[in-house]
Order: sequence, then structure tokens, then C-alpha cells
Amino acid sequence: MKLPLIRVGHGYDLHRLVAGRELILGGIKIPYSKGLFGHSDGDCLMHALADSLLGALGLQDIGFFFPDSDSSFKNLDSVIILQKAKQEYILAGYEISNIDLTIVAQEPRIQPYIRSMKEKLSQVLEIGANQIGIKATTNEGLGPVGRKEAISCFSICSLTRRIEN
Repeated sequence: MKLPLIRVGHGYDLHRLVAGRELILGGIKIPYSKGLFGHSDGDCLMHALADSLLGALGLQDIGFFFPDSDSSFKNLDSVIILQKAKQEYILAGYEISNIDLTIVAQEPRIQPYIRSMKEKLSQVLEIGANQIGIKATTNEGLGPVGRKEAISCFSICSLTRRIEN
């Protein structure tokens, strides 16, 4: 059965902030006193994005492809996770129409790094930076994100089946 022409996927991820780790979001190192805890580098923006791409194809999430029970993935660069999602949508005959991402962080201030994140993601996915939207907001002091204990990210993507001539 042929998949539909347009597919949409949604992804979400949250990681705790901990001392002793670098903060990496969207493949960019952000100066901050804490980093994101995780089996990989903890880049919850790339994780949410990869899950949305996999979800658009009806595939399992990144935990299936990169289980935290496998020590070979310890401290894995999340670019590799995103490249796996890219490989899957290319194999299925799709390309990215657009991506929309939201970062929810009380601290640090994300806005100064958004352009670099867009450039990094467009490089990894080999798409135009204009196909990627990234927004940042706070959690108004509420919950673990608002208490500066975590950062969360949301992603939605649209994939379009490539038309062969």
C-alpha cells in the first residue's frame, strides 16, 4: 500500500538539567551552568524533531532505534539520531516540507542561539533554513521547566512524497 502524499508528525521531549554536563540544543553548545541529562548528549530539540519525523512515517520512536539499555549509545551525539530519522524518510520516498519547533526553557535565554540552531539543523537535514521554524518560550515559572529543573521541546513536521518523473 502506498503511503499518502503528505504526512505530518509530532514529537515531544523533556530532559532534566544537571550540573557537570554541557548544554546542547539543536546541535549548538549554549553556555550555561547546567546541561541536559540523558543517555545521549541530551539534546531534547533534536530528539523531539527525530521523533516527529519518525512518527510522520508511522515508525517507532528514537528509543526503539537507540535504546538506553545499549551502552554503545552512551553520550551519543544527537546528530546521529537525526540522521537516522533522515535516512528513514528518504528510504520511504519523502522529503521535508517544513518543521516547526518550540523550546520551553525558563533559563537560559534561547533567542540568541536560534539562528545557529536553524543553520545546524538545515545542514544535517540538507534543507533550507527557511523550512525550519524555531521559537522559544518560558513556562512562566510553573512546573519543572519553570523551576529551572528541565527543558522541553515540541516538534511538528510535514513530509511530502517525492514525485518521480
